[in-house]
Amino acid sequence: MSEYHDSSRRRVLKFLSGAPLLPLAGASTAAALLTACGGDNDDVLPVPTPVAPTPAPATLTSVTFSAMPAPTLADAAKMATTSVGSTMSATYSDGTKQNYSLKYEAFFVTGAMVPNGNGGTILAGGYYDINNKPILDKTDAGQRQFFSDCPDGSSLLKLANAKVDGVKGNPVFAVVQFEYTSKNVKGDSMYGMLPSPIAILTLDQDKTTGALSLVKYHNVDTSPANGLWITCGASRSPWNTHLSSEEYEPDATVVDKDTQFQAFSTNLYGDARKANPYHYGHLPEVTVNPDGTGSIKKHYCLGRISHELVQVMPDERTVLMGDDATNGGLFMFVADKAQDLSAGALYVAKWNQKTAENGGSADLTWILLGKATSAEIKALADKLKAADIMGVRTADPQDATFKKIPFSGKSNWVKVNPGMEQAAAFLETHRYAALKGGSLGFTKMEGTTVNAKDKIAYSAIASIGSAMKDGSGGISIKGPSAGAVYALNMKGGQKDDTGAAINSEWVPVDMAAVPALLSEDLATPDALGNKANADKVANPDNIKFSEKLRTLFIGEDSSTHVNNFLWAYNVDTKALVRVLSNPAGAESTGLHAVDDINGFAYIMSNFQHAGDWDVSKDASGNVTGGLHAKVAGTLDPLIKANYRGGYGAAVGYLTGLPQLG
Repeated sequence: MSEYHDSSRRRVLKFLSGAPLLPLAGASTAAALLTACGGDNDDVLPVPTPVAPTPAPATLTSVTFSAMPAPTLADAAKMATTSVGSTMSATYSDGTKQNYSLKYEAFFVTGAMVPNGNGGTILAGGYYDINNKPILDKTDAGQRQFFSDCPDGSSLLKLANAKVDGVKGNPVFAVVQFEYTSKNVKGDSMYGMLPSPIAILTLDQDKTTGALSLVKYHNVDTSPANGLWITCGASRSPWNTHLSSEEYEPDATVVDKDTQFQAFSTNLYGDARKANPYHYGHLPEVTVNPDGTGSIKKHYCLGRISHELVQVMPDERTVLMGDDATNGGLFMFVADKAQDLSAGALYVAKWNQKTAENGGSADLTWILLGKATSAEIKALADKLKAADIMGVRTADPQDATFKKIPFSGKSNWVKVNPGMEQAAAFLETHRYAALKGGSLGFTKMEGTTVNAKDKIAYSAIASIGSAMKDGSGGISIKGPSAGAVYALNMKGGQKDDTGAAINSEWVPVDMAAVPALLSEDLATPDALGNKANADKVANPDNIKFSEKLRTLFIGEDSSTHVNNFLWAYNVDTKALVRVLSNPAGAESTGLHAVDDINGFAYIMSNFQHAGDWDVSKDASGNVTGGLHAKVAGTLDPLIKANYRGGYGAAVGYLTGLPQLG
């Protein structure tokens, strides 16, 4: 090789040493460039044909839902069942669009015999005592086992090492809890008189379509948690467990006169006096095992309140809690460790009102109620009576050592006994929070959820009652009575009332009703009987946010809509659409929006107490008024035909959603 050629080669290699390498099929980049630079023939390699890069798969960029109309008596069959008339339209990054028709699919209607995974069957929604023996309805000639018509909170999850016989596709698990049963066969109310069951469903997920089918139903043994009391809303924790609830905690100061709680104790233990009121009103957590069984524990350090649907923030430590009570509060728990709710600090919010119109708005500050472990509070609950913790009077004792507070729609005068501050904070939380200056003026504070990207929490107020209008806890707003969904901006760097730093980056600092999610009270009912505008949310209860869909889903527990609806609200476009209608008289429950279970998205949805008619009658039994006065006569036989004579309710999900990717 000549000196010229050698120097030329060196110049090319020097150039290449600073250039990025571009992959070409069949030859090196260096060889291709040397050919172009006039190298010797023995250095020349054939120039390859460039291969076009494989385009990246299109990804979902946005979705919209089409609105379905509210059903009318012209199509009574739709009013008497779960109906879906919405289509989801998906737009992808390559500009293509695809429509997906939604429908509702039930796993079962309670009262059905379903597979137990051992070759036998089990009663869906069935009740069991502390020894896991079926609880029988003695008003029934055949003494059938009680089963619930009120399925509520649900969680959908997967486990990496799951293996359950009978699953042909992917094993997926749903945890479903049953709040109560409405009545016995005789027709007497059974509300709060039975220990709430909770079940794990093993579902077979079709790997191609994502369709889910029930393979196994496992009733969780709740005896380690002393049974469960009125389990309402629920959520899935970031660490893949089911966070349950116990609402309307029994008042320990009057438990000796509480016939409801005594009936609960009798059905649970066979003894009207054995159940301890301080064991209820806490946060149960269910862990699912790979074989579709599970275990439960109860956390005693998150406050004894009317727990509804809690939300754990992305830090896996901060828990924002709804409080479905009259004179309830907005509570927050900050755990000492991530993924562990057994110890931490409990706070209550103070509402510093800014506006009263359109649901009102306020800045929020936080009051520290106490710090504790679950084990510490459980030990106190085991041994203390109400009188050991505080003095409580329902009339003014004319004693300055007692302080007047709002409690459950009335006034109490309370005084904490010396050395009992921790017990009061965690076992008499409503009274102690009011005593400490928390804003105990909320009514029916239901579900909570989080939009993590925007760092906004959402909280549903199902009914803006008198306690939110009369100044209780500093809250004095003007409605609307049928409720609203509130947005709460969250920040770090906050301090509590003692001046100490709150160890969380997810602390709500303000609260205001979302304009599009305000209900609209009607001065007079409409032609069907609705007391609130049927084309707006009314009495919002369950709420869940989908990060990928940028959509807030809202389920109603309405005393103002003839049918309760499930809504989708896009937080970017502000569009609100109705996507599902529940049977008349039924509450929308079990809402759970899941973005990714093996690549598929799901919206879980149940309902409870279909045909629970709000009607008034005269002495002859003729209907004279009420929310359902115009529909009950037509719909009652249809609902009874659909749902086991009015004793059953559906657990299921919306099908038709695409893979979100």
